[in-house]
Amino acid sequence: MRYAALEAYVPGEQPRDKAYIKLNTNESPYPPSPEVIASVNAAAMEELRLYSDPTCRLLRRKIADRCGVSEENVFLSNGSDDILNFAFMAFGEKGAVFPDITYGFYSVFAALHGVPTRVMPLREDFTVDPADYLTGGRLTVLANPNAPTGLALPLPEIERIVAADPDRVVVIDEAYVDFGAESALSLLPRYDNLLIVRTFSKSRSMAGARLGFALADKALIDDLEKIKYSTNPYNINRLTQLAGAAAIDSDEYFAGNCRRICRTRERTTASLKELGFTVLPSMANFVFASSDQIGGEELYRRLKERGILVRHFDKDRIREYNRITIGSEDEMDRLIAAVKSILS
Repeated sequence: MRYAALEAYVPGEQPRDKAYIKLNTNESPYPPSPEVIASVNAAAMEELRLYSDPTCRLLRRKIADRCGVSEENVFLSNGSDDILNFAFMAFGEKGAVFPDITYGFYSVFAALHGVPTRVMPLREDFTVDPADYLTGGRLTVLANPNAPTGLALPLPEIERIVAADPDRVVVIDEAYVDFGAESALSLLPRYDNLLIVRTFSKSRSMAGARLGFALADKALIDDLEKIKYSTNPYNINRLTQLAGAAAIDSDEYFAGNCRRICRTRERTTASLKELGFTVLPSMANFVFASSDQIGGEELYRRLKERGILVRHFDKDRIREYNRITIGSEDEMDRLIAAVKSILS
């Protein structure tokens, strides 16, 4: 079997044995906007007998207008993971490079498509060293902010990487950019080798809808379109397209939610530090924290026993850390209370 040795991506656990506070999969604690909810109505349901629009015409136009680009610079697919998968297929012929600690799907996609990889260690403080990505001609993939650390690379450093080799594609995965980092969008007019990937899952509260989009030069978009139309041109359903269009029109609502999450993130960070934790300066909707009073796996397990799920990664450099999604204020208060109880 060709894929027998493939190590698949492991999603955050979704146990059903009891009710949990889910702080393990970076979902929003807040619902989609009222406009999004209203868009999925009875009339839309009746239209499910028809195939969805493979061009996503309405949604593409709204995204293009919102981002200040042409419609030909927008690609849509079934979640940002789908787009990342296509990027490895389309641009990984000469290999790929990405950090050793980052989104786990990058290594899975590389293995799935036989893309040779060069994995670059993060610095001791878990930051990306831009010098590691200036040569080599390989597909370069960087999450910014990075996951699971939450650390962001400043825009001048992103530009330095993109400008270093115009013949290789640089993917900037901006799944968490709306929580405080600076987008690479302003670089698009100057660099035709830049591919920005975004999702509706985090800041727009639509993880269950499976919707992502990419912004890039028309030539790169055309390559992604060719793969989409060679696999599943109807891969975004009618309801998701309507919900996505309504979400684009609800910027004020989602921006307000992002501000709330950022405030809760800072309050949670301060509370964890008061308890002796090391917490990285996150610009995402999660924090990455460790304590010398308790091991990472033990803290994860004991929180789960108390009905709180966080994400633990069993990798050498980050084994003592846990990634904690920022939930509602009440959920984070309950997390802190549980941590205090465990440490005492």
